[in-house]
Amino acid sequence: MKKSNRLTLYIVLGMILGILTGYIIHINYAGNAAGAKKVIDILSVPTDIFLRLIKMIIAPLVFSTLVAGVAKLGDIKAVGRIGGKTMLWFISATFVSLFLGLILVNLFQPGHALNLPLPDTHASSGVSGADMTLRGFFRHVFPDSVIMSMAENQILQIVVFALFFGVATAAMGEKGQVVIKLLDAVGHIMLKVTGYVMKFAPFAVFGAMAAVIAEKGPETLITYSIFIVEFYIGLIILWMVLTLAGFTVLGRPAFSLLGRLKDPLLLAFSTATSEAAYPRTMEELEKFGCENKIVSFVLPLGYSFNLDGSMMYMTFASMFIAQAYNMHLGLAQQISMLLVLMITSKGIAGVPRASLVVIAGTLSMFHIPEAGLLLLLGIDHVLDMGRSATNVIGNAMATAVVSKWEGTLKPQQLAEVME
Repeated sequence: MKKSNRLTLYIVLGMILGILTGYIIHINYAGNAAGAKKVIDILSVPTDIFLRLIKMIIAPLVFSTLVAGVAKLGDIKAVGRIGGKTMLWFISATFVSLFLGLILVNLFQPGHALNLPLPDTHASSGVSGADMTLRGFFRHVFPDSVIMSMAENQILQIVVFALFFGVATAAMGEKGQVVIKLLDAVGHIMLKVTGYVMKFAPFAVFGAMAAVIAEKGPETLITYSIFIVEFYIGLIILWMVLTLAGFTVLGRPAFSLLGRLKDPLLLAFSTATSEAAYPRTMEELEKFGCENKIVSFVLPLGYSFNLDGSMMYMTFASMFIAQAYNMHLGLAQQISMLLVLMITSKGIAGVPRASLVVIAGTLSMFHIPEAGLLLLLGIDHVLDMGRSATNVIGNAMATAVVSKWEGTLKPQQLAEVME
């Protein structure tokens, strides 16, 4: 059995054992909240360690690979050309994801069954809203200290600095080659480190699933079951749309790419974070045939601008809360919400519970009770699992498409993929 298949098997086993262990603990500690909390804290340790190790890798990996990728492109014209194609795909995918969420939530009407009274105006969800002003958006995009950005894993700010650094390195000519080789080596070293960290993934998945089930019980998997099922139906439709879009450019290899992504998808799904799958996604894209410089340029940008699963969730969740309180939003208001989310969602990469943060700000803007987020907090982890896996597919497909547009997916590479 291949090492990658073994890892997949171990992660699946970790999920199953985690669910069973969490269920047993939930039953045995029923009525003993203090005792349950102690056990849950212990179970969460492997997950906390794993996610910290992943976060440790992300900043140096994104910086080194993006700078090397930009510098290898050669000049500012190449950066602009590839960047333009990349952003065209990202903006299109973002709009489709948000619009699909809006259509489905209006079609399914999942919130109306709750029929809740409007809450106290002072009620709070405990989630702070994002700064919705134009000034606040740009202050979040552009770093005032790249060291602080790296320390806080502010991916978007790291991307901005890396773009400047990469273009400047390319402009240095021969002198810049030393830096390019150094950072290229750093990127490969960080991928090697990732391989070591990934061996810990099954334990992290076990701890994550056990802790969630032990704390909230198996009801977590069935509470708001209709909402969860309908949202996942939406994600499946989005997967089909993204794959179809990839197929129109790549042809049959688009399906082969999905097959290669099974490990990153499973990892993102089980840990509920697409960041955990970033290094493996990069490796699989290069094995698929994407050139390193394209992968190093497009994929980091995708983690800031192309979170397709999270985009669909934002419109779906916002309208669900409005429906739960029997608040009617007209077509013009819903389109306005979509456009607002298109802009504000681009500045939240690296923010904890990023989707909820942006939704909180959007709710206040449209006078929807912010306390409605409490309806989602209990099942947010289950929903985040699907969002994270979808983000991986969206970014991987975008990278492969841009590679094909740039002519760096060679015919022989495509032939090998199709075999």
